[in-house]
Amino acid sequence: MYNQYTSDETEVFVDPDKRELFLDKSIFKKLPEACPFFRHMPESEMAYCTVHSTRPDICQDFSCWRMLILNHIGRRVGRVMFRRSLVTEDAFLNRIWEECIDPLPDNDDTVWDKEVVRVLTRAGYTVRQ
Repeated sequence: MYNQYTSDETEVFVDPDKRELFLDKSIFKKLPEACPFFRHMPESEMAYCTVHSTRPDICQDFSCWRMLILNHIGRRVGRVMFRRSLVTEDAFLNRIWEECIDPLPDNDDTVWDKEVVRVLTRAGYTVRQ
């Protein structure tokens, strides 16, 4: 694997139990900038790193997310993983998510993303995509 940001090269191997999943490249139609080893199960919300066992240090230090949520002082308080799964320990953020974001219609991701940013910004959070 070549890291275009650090110029490091690291040898990785596709996990044996994920070889078939790795061959499915359909994820790049939806997410052309996705990590080359990221895959999701067709017809499912389950997502995987197909080189998890041998992933490079940079991947081990990085927590995959599609939205990063910061509080009013810029501290990370939540992440949206894969499509629409919130990971947080912030009780207020969790309540906003349950009351205002979970009920949003399951429409186009771009429309959904904009609405999430609007709701969270109005509540005092900063969202990075």
